[in-house]
Amino acid sequence: MVSYLIKRLLQAIVVMFAVTVISFTLVRMAPGSPALLMLPLDVATQEQIEALEEKMGLNKPIPEQFWIYLTGLFKGDFGMSTVYQQPVLPIIISRMPNTVRLAIGTVLLAVILAVPLGIFAGAHRGKVAELVCMVFALLGQSMSSMWLGILLIYLFAVHLGWLPALGTGGIEYMILPVLTMGYPMAASLTRVARSGMVDTLSEDYITAIYAKGIRKFEVYTKYALRNALIPVSTMIGLTLGLNLGGAVVVEAVFSWSGIGQLINQSVNSRDYAMVQAMLLISAFLITIITFVVDLINSFIDPRLTLN
Repeated sequence: MVSYLIKRLLQAIVVMFAVTVISFTLVRMAPGSPALLMLPLDVATQEQIEALEEKMGLNKPIPEQFWIYLTGLFKGDFGMSTVYQQPVLPIIISRMPNTVRLAIGTVLLAVILAVPLGIFAGAHRGKVAELVCMVFALLGQSMSSMWLGILLIYLFAVHLGWLPALGTGGIEYMILPVLTMGYPMAASLTRVARSGMVDTLSEDYITAIYAKGIRKFEVYTKYALRNALIPVSTMIGLTLGLNLGGAVVVEAVFSWSGIGQLINQSVNSRDYAMVQAMLLISAFLITIITFVVDLINSFIDPRLTLN
């Protein structure tokens, strides 16, 4: 178990270093100069641009720039935003709670809907119950987040007037964005849970348990459910990491002031330092969550650590 944890931790470190190198390279390859974006376009002279590039270290060799950037990361320095004219990390931290609220709400809704439906469909394979659950799943996977969000705004905000359409606020502002992200996630989880349940129920040890005369309900909940949840927990962790990294489309549709909206604005304004920082933070969150999910799965099924 200890060797497994060490191996997974080393893999996480390698992944983070690779993401740092790739994000730094992509930003440096992007057209335009960050110094030019920070100066008035109509009055900036070439001398002023070169002086600011020298101050920002952009005239140094790429390996030296990367070393300066890497050492700054260990000090908590993710760079200076060219749009906000302040360090990017406090800006991202201020937006993170709103995205966390959406991500957690989305996962809770998806789990509450998907796990019972998926297990129920897997346990009633070939019956009408499975067909109904699969129709629910296929509908959710067929809808784009943008279309579903606009549809929900029209129905519940414009037509019925029950909920606010746009903005950031309390629970009433969260309902439509969470539904928009939660339904497609629940649809995917339903199919994964159903497949996991079907595969588990076809195992030989389940047949042996049935031969002992144990009731179906006990077989499903005590023996089959544990193994069926391994792919579900993996998918939940990956989706949670992606949502924490910013639901760009959903936050843009609902004008939700979170990481996704910040990513959209930063890309459009070519705020390279902000984009680079959010790439790193998103990768870090996904790596950490994946590591935690692997630990959870290893406790659910210790054979995973042996493999």
